[in-house]
Amino acid sequence: FVAIACGADHSVALRDDGTVVTWGAKTGGERGDAPASGGFVAIACGFSHSVALRDDGTAVTWGDHSMGQRDNAPDSKGFVSIACGFSHSVALRNDGAVVTWGRTSE
Repeated sequence: FVAIACGADHSVALRDDGTVVTWGAKTGGERGDAPASGGFVAIACGFSHSVALRDDGTAVTWGDHSMGQRDNAPDSKGFVSIACGFSHSVALRNDGAVVTWGRTSE
């Protein structure tokens, strides 16, 4: 593995071949909805959702969606970094812009 991240009851790991492995709770899809394909370069976990960054600069989300955590990120091309909070996600674009989605009160 080249990266690991933990949520409240689930964990995500990134393999060196760009595939994602998940374990732990799956009550909100934390595990079962994880992407099966490869091409990922970064991962992040919120309380019960996760985000993975593809090598093409797009983000893939899975897990809980009760507060919009799985909404497609606006302008989801050109991301270079991702992070998750309790029920929201943040991405940094290659032009320096910060994009957020999920719970809007955080």
